[in-house]
Amino acid sequence: MAPELVRGTLLILPLALLAGRLLPAWPPLARVPLSLLVGGLAALAIALWLPPGVVAYLVSFAIMASIYAVLALGLNIQWGYTGLFNIGIAGFFAIGAFTTALVTTTMPTGPIAAFTQQWFGLGAPFLVGVLAAGAVAGVVALLVGYPTLRLRGDYLAIATIGIAELIRLIFQNERWLANGPQPMHGIPQPLSCLVREPVCPWLPAPLQAFFGPLAPRDYTFIYLLVVTLFVVVIYLALERAIRSPWGRVLRAIREEEDSAAMSGKDVASFRMQAFVVGAVIMGIGGALYAHHMISIDFSHFDPLHATFLIWVMLMLGGSGNHRGAILGAFVIWAIWSGTPFVIDMLRPVLAAISPELPARGPYLRLLFIAVLLILILLYRPKGLLGEEKTVSLAAAPGRSGP
Repeated sequence: MAPELVRGTLLILPLALLAGRLLPAWPPLARVPLSLLVGGLAALAIALWLPPGVVAYLVSFAIMASIYAVLALGLNIQWGYTGLFNIGIAGFFAIGAFTTALVTTTMPTGPIAAFTQQWFGLGAPFLVGVLAAGAVAGVVALLVGYPTLRLRGDYLAIATIGIAELIRLIFQNERWLANGPQPMHGIPQPLSCLVREPVCPWLPAPLQAFFGPLAPRDYTFIYLLVVTLFVVVIYLALERAIRSPWGRVLRAIREEEDSAAMSGKDVASFRMQAFVVGAVIMGIGGALYAHHMISIDFSHFDPLHATFLIWVMLMLGGSGNHRGAILGAFVIWAIWSGTPFVIDMLRPVLAAISPELPARGPYLRLLFIAVLLILILLYRPKGLLGEEKTVSLAAAPGRSGP
């Protein structure tokens, strides 16, 4: 089988899954076949008609957008449904990434041990590392939540961003923990044996023949499938949770906390639960990011990329809407990734305005995102997909009665 067809086949499921979540709601019986049809046509068109370099770029783009979608889903639970103003996303993002790195790598030996230090290295499988990342992020959120969740509004935001910076500085300065300012290398890639010789020996012979034409540079197609599955599983779990009595309590706390308390709900407990659940999801996002990057250090988790962008994604997509969070992640990451190309095309115009402007391209990108956020707040405060009115499983489309 030609490598292009193998790559196209691997794209069908991610595109079908994303199509089923991002596109408007279809009748339940038609959703699966229509999603597979759209995904299959799009995958074949991308794999056969676009140049290989463009396809590789689009796949890498989709991986990063999907990881940001996981982070936006975590923030949506905290802010979109509970009203918790968390500006410390970068902290839980970093905890997830470094936790899975420590759990899945092995302790350095030989000459490399002189340059790499880490607290421990268990050499555990990928899924163990992801689960550990979510668990550790949840425990940290539990410890952080007791003193901070008593605060409200701006005070909670100040406290969470301070904690996130504290976490980042710990990873930067404590070299014994995760190599300090130097990168942690060698984070394993799940299912990487599918693109190497020999193909995973535990696979049946037909599957080994199917994956045989792939080269190591095609690994991103495998990892896109892995990340997409995480996005869909998290999305489905959160949709079910938010349409349950637990989710309705979170909405009640967001809208009118005193009324929820007078109804007998333990407001402090539910706020803590939402904070921890969101942090667990952010930790999982950090783990997915680490296994994609292979090498990480503290600089990957600065507030701009690991907090501010995620807030813009959620605001654009639609706070209080999980599909909106995913859509916002893809749209904003497309704008963020595409802005340098636009700036390159506009270099003659910028140079005509001022000779210094072309060299300030990165700052113009930040300015553009900031202006976009202001326009969202002014003209589209509910985002591209506003909060859904359906709040229970019984009232959801395709369901009847309790």
